[in-house]
Amino acid sequence: MSEDKKKRVAKWYFGGLGSCGAACITHPLDTIKVMLQTQQQVKMGMGQMAIHVVKTQGFFSLYNGLSASLLRQLTYSTTRFGIYEYMKSVSDPNDMTFVKRVGMAAVAGAAGGLVGTPADMVNVRMQNDIKLPLEQRRNYSNAVHGLFSVAKQEGVGKLFNGATMATSRAVFMTIGQLSFYDQIKILLLSTGFFQDNLTTHFTSSLVAAGFATLLTQPLDVLKTRSMNAKPGEFKSLGDLIMHTAKLGPAGFFKGFIPAFFRLGPHTILTFVFFEQLRMNFGLNPSYEEKKS
Repeated sequence: MSEDKKKRVAKWYFGGLGSCGAACITHPLDTIKVMLQTQQQVKMGMGQMAIHVVKTQGFFSLYNGLSASLLRQLTYSTTRFGIYEYMKSVSDPNDMTFVKRVGMAAVAGAAGGLVGTPADMVNVRMQNDIKLPLEQRRNYSNAVHGLFSVAKQEGVGKLFNGATMATSRAVFMTIGQLSFYDQIKILLLSTGFFQDNLTTHFTSSLVAAGFATLLTQPLDVLKTRSMNAKPGEFKSLGDLIMHTAKLGPAGFFKGFIPAFFRLGPHTILTFVFFEQLRMNFGLNPSYEEKKS
């Protein structure tokens, strides 16, 4: 691979496209994770839940909410990657510390989390629909139908139900994924044993996925429960936390294993797609330098 390709800069929307590609492959794992998190009592494990869903609803039911998932990536991931990459591009690379990367990721994550909340909420509801009795299902035909249905039946404000949790989670997710990915990649390249290639991208993203899961799982559980709650089910965030705490500390880490198995491949695929887009279709740094 030429040095020119390795030095190319990502366009602002590459993160969103990479995340959409990853979501198409990992969505069934996300569906199982949501259903596990919304159980108040432990009834099924990851494998049992997957088998139960396929047997009772069919294999393609695991893709319930895919349109909402893609819409979420186009809003949430495009925003956070775009802001993070922009801040990197206007910063002095020689003065870029890990702390600064964490700060940039936090800002980008907060913006992405807020923008992506409506699609995220519809995604959670569509994924959880298949385990509800027929008379209780919301039956959104797609993400857009879900957004309009919520706005019409429950009010526009309901679209941002769980926004606090979603935004907080997005901050930690973006720190775990983007800032850790960049830092780990830099450390690997500095050893002289790694090149800017698939091996480095895979290793960096796998480690970043571990940090992201560890940082976000408690918030992810609370976010999922908040978004899936019926009107008036929880009086406040504190009430939701206390309700979840009744299960003990493990209650905040419900679905941790499927979350990692989902987040690991999703993070890896996102960065693999992102890096391939960057190296093959990114901005030529020499051209950018001539412009400035």
